[in-house]
Amino acid sequence: MPQASTVIAREIRTIRTSFNKLARSFGRIAPLLSITGTAGNGEDKPSRRRPRLSAAQRSALKLQGKYMGTMRGLTSAQRNKVKKLRSRRGIRAAIAEARRLSAAR
Repeated sequence: MPQASTVIAREIRTIRTSFNKLARSFGRIAPLLSITGTAGNGEDKPSRRRPRLSAAQRSALKLQGKYMGTMRGLTSAQRNKVKKLRSRRGIRAAIAEARRLSAAR
């Protein structure tokens, strides 16, 4: 008759191999679940509250976007010229100058 310690050791080894097989299986299917979107219902992160913008803030953001968009196509020397103009005469004049410079290219 086998000793109790060897029987326990054998059962523990069997449990350990079963857990290892389960861990490998979960590791293989986890990427598949996250790609297809079936892992959750999209509520993993708390949603971010949209800021309430006044009309002035919204128009300022639109102007900033126009300014940044016109600056993208300029060389660094042209950008520096537009930045100086913005500090002196404002963002609307800077946008007009950036458009003029980009059309001249």
